[in-house]
Amino acid sequence: MNNKFLNKVTEQIISETRVIDDKVYTPFSFSSFSPPSLLSSFHSLHSLILSSFISHCKEVYSLNEQEIDYVWWKYKEGITTLINDKELSHQEKG
Repeated sequence: MNNKFLNKVTEQIISETRVIDDKVYTPFSFSSFSPPSLLSSFHSLHSLILSSFISHCKEVYSLNEQEIDYVWWKYKEGITTLINDKELSHQEKG
């Protein structure tokens, strides 16, 4: 497994994920979600998001299951940080 490549894939997917007006837009799903708490909803939508994520990684990056698993865990860490940062900045403004 080439972790350097997989880390770049993860960075790319995170860079294409947007949190705008309390909605999360991902490059692997055509819909967004807007929970009262972005982070709790992200975890509750895990299976729906994961299914789209797997398809995206196979189609766009030709990753195998082991590589997808690695990228998924790294993505979850990164998106959790992104959401937490967004919620914190939103609280500071309010």
